[in-house]
Amino acid sequence: MINLFNEKKVVALLERLVNTPSPSGYTTDVMELISQQLTAIDVPFKKTNKGAIIATIEGENNDRHRLLTAHTDTLGAMVKEIKNDGRLKLSMIGGFNWNAVEGEYCQIHTAAGKVYSGTILMHQTTVHVYKNASSAERSVENIEVRIDEKAKDSNETRALGIEVGDFVSFEPRFEMTKSGFVKSRHLDDKASTALLIELIRSLIEHDVKLPNTTHFYISNNEEIGYGGNSNIPVETVEYIAVDMGAIGDGQTTDEYTVSICAKDSSGPYHNALTQQLVSLCKHENIPYKIDIYPYYSSDASAAIKAGFDVKHALFGPGIESSHALERTHIDSLKATAQLLRAYVESPMMD
Repeated sequence: MINLFNEKKVVALLERLVNTPSPSGYTTDVMELISQQLTAIDVPFKKTNKGAIIATIEGENNDRHRLLTAHTDTLGAMVKEIKNDGRLKLSMIGGFNWNAVEGEYCQIHTAAGKVYSGTILMHQTTVHVYKNASSAERSVENIEVRIDEKAKDSNETRALGIEVGDFVSFEPRFEMTKSGFVKSRHLDDKASTALLIELIRSLIEHDVKLPNTTHFYISNNEEIGYGGNSNIPVETVEYIAVDMGAIGDGQTTDEYTVSICAKDSSGPYHNALTQQLVSLCKHENIPYKIDIYPYYSSDASAAIKAGFDVKHALFGPGIESSHALERTHIDSLKATAQLLRAYVESPMMD
């Protein structure tokens, strides 16, 4: 097999993706970036009414299809309330803890297209004033956004064009270290998205003929539970979610291998398809780990819940500190890319 992993291209695209704000519900810009990437390599694709993108490479067998998905939407927030002092209360988009974003720089995206910078802070941050600065609960009642504008009350904030319902995105802080680590918010799931786009690019550039017609579904609502549960071609037999592997106590997943999920909170993934992925790793000498993610679901499980009759599986790079300041290693990205390549070029199981 041709080595289709180009480290520089993957990392460069990943940096562009994470630096494009895209909390769930505010993904137009990042999906336009995906459209530009696919148009440049002349891959046919269509857009769904929900704003997702499905690119297709025709294979030798056009009766039984495969589908692989990754998602571009991220965690974020919306303006819940404009306080009397001009600061903002937030409502979460996606599942994270407030302490994971406390102290982070952010952007407020107004309905009129203006963007303002700010910082997410506890109301009781100043230790010289608030005795409970360290002990106060990190909650929706205490977390607020300090806007980098002269807005001393709610009227002055509204005069900027900021209103309830405006989206708030978090500063990603992307960095690639000399030791091969990639540090950034939103590696979930923009790391997998970059890998899928670069896989498509390499398949086209090397004129690789796939055994089965394969769809690449870039979804934009996964963090809120329904990104890839519609618009699945009826010929689809196998559905692969390419998403982050969860690292922590009791987990086998690490930052240096591809993580194959056997079960998450939605239940077991299709055992035969999961074992096929394991066999591919063994045959191709791809470093891998099998794991169970206890508090997790994916676009593949969403498709099953929506009633689609498909075999579903899940794998992806191991991501440290998910839904916070995330990190992975280039070795994990490479292993995931190798399994992606091996899978799409392998015969479909009966």
